[in-house]
Amino acid sequence: MPSESIDSDENPRAAHRALANVGRTMIGEDIALTLKIVVAGGFGAGKSTLIGSVSEIRPLHSEEELSERDAESGPDRGDTGVVERKTSTTVAMDFGRITVHSGLSLHLFGTPGQDRFRFLWEELCEGALAAVVLADTRRLEDCFAAVDHFERRRIPFVVAVNRFPGAPDHTEHDVAQALDLDGGTPVVLCDARDRASGKDVLIRTVEYAGRMHTARLLAAVG
Repeated sequence: MPSESIDSDENPRAAHRALANVGRTMIGEDIALTLKIVVAGGFGAGKSTLIGSVSEIRPLHSEEELSERDAESGPDRGDTGVVERKTSTTVAMDFGRITVHSGLSLHLFGTPGQDRFRFLWEELCEGALAAVVLADTRRLEDCFAAVDHFERRRIPFVVAVNRFPGAPDHTEHDVAQALDLDGGTPVVLCDARDRASGKDVLIRTVEYAGRMHTARLLAAVG
């Protein structure tokens, strides 16, 4: 699939301008810049789906069928909806790539959602500019570990609420309070299956990370 540029009428004008300037030097010359974004969240929150929907290459998935133990003890026990129907789980990582413009591409690394694979998170987060934490309002507690992980390591992140059919309809403010997020941490609503929605999440993530890293740099030299 050919790489695509982000259309200004598809996303906020300010976000488009901010991304258009990333990957250019002070004198306006194009440079090749690749940024690493980690996609995390609880089991069944939609990490693989998000990466697959936005990736311009065939995404790499490391999935295995759910074992009987996983089916009995997983967070989907007794629930209804998409998580209950899952028959496989990510056991290492997901990988995808999207080109934002000719000078900037994003490499997306999805973490496994189950607790027994959490030891892989540290390596997957090495060198990441920022992260996306996918949240399911039916089980917000499943993304507590990801939020804590990124806050402790001072990795800027955006919480993306994946709107599953029939899930409680909470506002961004409600989710931020429930997760006890640090002030200013963005919360956005999304549909992980929709390419445009996923791209908007990534734009917000890169824009927020740019502001955070710039503020930290200024604080360090000031």
